[in-house]
Amino acid sequence: MYKPVIGLEIHAQLKTKSKMFCSCVNNPEVREPNIYVCPICLGHPGALPVINKEAVIKVLQSGKALNCELRDVSRFDRKNYFYPDLPKGYQISQDRRPLCFNGYLEVEGRRIRVNRIHLEEDTGRLVHDEKAGHSLVDFNRSGVPLMELVTEADIRSADEARKFAEELRLIFRYLGVSGANMDQGQMRVEVNISLSHMEGRKGTRVEIKNLNSFRAVYHATEYEIKRQSALIEKGERVVQETRGWNDKKEETFSQRDKEGVHDYRYFPEPDLPPLNLKKEPFNKDKVQLEVELPQKKRKRFHE
Repeated sequence: MYKPVIGLEIHAQLKTKSKMFCSCVNNPEVREPNIYVCPICLGHPGALPVINKEAVIKVLQSGKALNCELRDVSRFDRKNYFYPDLPKGYQISQDRRPLCFNGYLEVEGRRIRVNRIHLEEDTGRLVHDEKAGHSLVDFNRSGVPLMELVTEADIRSADEARKFAEELRLIFRYLGVSGANMDQGQMRVEVNISLSHMEGRKGTRVEIKNLNSFRAVYHATEYEIKRQSALIEKGERVVQETRGWNDKKEETFSQRDKEGVHDYRYFPEPDLPPLNLKKEPFNKDKVQLEVELPQKKRKRFHE
């Protein structure tokens, strides 16, 4: 009676020597807080960003591996929102001109379309001390290069969502663009899900944020399909919102109303020039895939 319509947003920290817009060390293994920081990644007034070439190349390699078109001219934008671990009060991201677009990944013979892959900076990390009743901020992660991949809503089951994420992590590791260790936050999955009526009526989209394991991707998606189905059967309305996942209770929970694109007030980043990807140092035609990708290797072994 109802058809799940699922799209994924997947963030992966890039394996680079330095952060996205400054020369601070990018070290996901560091345990001591706030040692790899500077005026740029702390958002001090007047500090100017510089684009990390290595990060751009790694996103272009990922785009090639996922059959994407690579844009001739790309640019960065400011995404404005407030959060305690976002020191500038905005995030440098990409809105209308992402580096890669219009790709796909085949999962067990079915083609899942990739809408876009763009590059942005990561936020800091909140450490919650429940006994003390407060939270601390570690800015070591602030400014780390973060690649975001957005699929079309082509996924039809929790199992397919999990398999897509598993295959994508394998590709990232083959390419060497990301360690993609989910337990360390190097790869995070967000699931957008609605239930459409078989007669064509569209459902209401709900987003499940920050899933950090394949098990969580599967079970959170399964739970949300059942939750939305039960609401519809009772004649109740599915609210468009952002939900989290409680691993212990194995259920999603409401976090906040879902923001629209207009809420972020995107505008072109004034401190960074557009990227011409047909010329040095970001020449897309010189980007090479130096490894045999998993699907091609499987096919060769099978033959």
